[in-house]
Amino acid sequence: MLSSNAGLKYESQRLAVKYFIVAIVLFGAQLLFGLLAAIQFIYPDFLFNILDFSINRIVHINALVVWLLYGMIGAVYWLLPDETGIETVGIKIGTLGFYILTAAVAVVVLVYLLIQVGPGNEMTTWLITEGREYIEAPRWADIGIVVVVLVFLWNVYATAFKGKEITGIVAVLMADLLALAGLYLAGMFYTTNIAMDQFWWWWVIHLWVEATWEVFVAAVGGYMLIKTLNASRKVVEMWLWIEVAMMFGSGILGLGHHYFWIGTPEYWWEIGALFSALEPVPLIGLFVHVLYDWGKERGKGNDIKNTPAFAWLTVETFGNFLGAGIWGFMHTLPQINLYTHGTQWPAAHGHLSFFGAYVAILLGMAYMLAQGKYGLEKMKMTKAGWWAISLITGGVLLMSISLTLSAYTQTMIERGEFGATWEGYFIAQNATWFVQGMGWRLVSGLAVVAGYVLLVYDLLTIGKKQKA
Repeated sequence: MLSSNAGLKYESQRLAVKYFIVAIVLFGAQLLFGLLAAIQFIYPDFLFNILDFSINRIVHINALVVWLLYGMIGAVYWLLPDETGIETVGIKIGTLGFYILTAAVAVVVLVYLLIQVGPGNEMTTWLITEGREYIEAPRWADIGIVVVVLVFLWNVYATAFKGKEITGIVAVLMADLLALAGLYLAGMFYTTNIAMDQFWWWWVIHLWVEATWEVFVAAVGGYMLIKTLNASRKVVEMWLWIEVAMMFGSGILGLGHHYFWIGTPEYWWEIGALFSALEPVPLIGLFVHVLYDWGKERGKGNDIKNTPAFAWLTVETFGNFLGAGIWGFMHTLPQINLYTHGTQWPAAHGHLSFFGAYVAILLGMAYMLAQGKYGLEKMKMTKAGWWAISLITGGVLLMSISLTLSAYTQTMIERGEFGATWEGYFIAQNATWFVQGMGWRLVSGLAVVAGYVLLVYDLLTIGKKQKA
């Protein structure tokens, strides 16, 4: 994936490759620090006062968010000239933005690792960390991210208006990226009222992830279906507009399932729970419809053009349904969330939903880039690729099941039996099933890391092997 750009005719797609290289590296960092945190759950003294659990957790979660953003931006730079028929406008400025963003990310990670404790004051907020879960980046980095994203938005809009046509995929991305960039601003200020601060914080966390990101993966997934299965653009874009209608509706109203305990009106309970459950539906509809149409035409020269990308897209579709849909609904209803809030239930849901909804599709897109770089008409799955997808997918699924086991133990002992007391918390932490769940979580993490190594190897070699 790294050594040849022979198949690329657009500078925009070369920039996309750079974004994906950094994304895959950060994906490895996410797994490494997640593995360290998993070890510390079982052996609390491991790296104590050297690399504490709180820092491992911060880097693990923030690396996830940042590498997904890198992958998303890279995916747009890849498909934009393909959809518009022209080189991306202002691509040199876009390339400069890439280097600025990458330098900022490197500095932020070093600060996290080197300055692990200190006072919580205004200077800390600007230079070290804002201390807000999932979006801990200091204020200077926030401003830098906004500048880079504004350049990215200009690239997209200027190219779309100058291109040969604005396709449905590009139109959806234009609306979605504007919302994605705008919503980040809600997390750049804070109030002294913790309930109000949490209210605005959830706008970033939820409306990013469960509205704008979901629409984004539908657009990219539609593009991948067109490229891998020769899917009908009319069918793909029809489902995209359904996705926009349902996701911006269900995503916004589904925000209410985070409002259970911060003082908002009780009608948000039912609204949030109901509409959250609808979020994975359009993507499954798109995938099944296209697959049905492809099945009818199979054998007429309509073969799969990129088997690894299609396999990861399949994982994404049904992983999204399981992780965001089934596992999310397990603890979303307020009557259940009363007992599961603050346990390992959200972690079980989060691991599978992020993997199913976003990680899998971007790994599939990485194979699309590998195919394009080497100018391959078709790309087949290798043994390394099969092992990679099996270990990563199986590992994440086992991880969510393990966390669910631990969460069930916490819920029954800590919440049900002891009424959410400190005594109940410590008893639950030492319960046999909880400890076993954490142990299996570590085993599953090792499987995912092994799959990651094979994934990197496959991406580095698959193009050369199949071209030869």
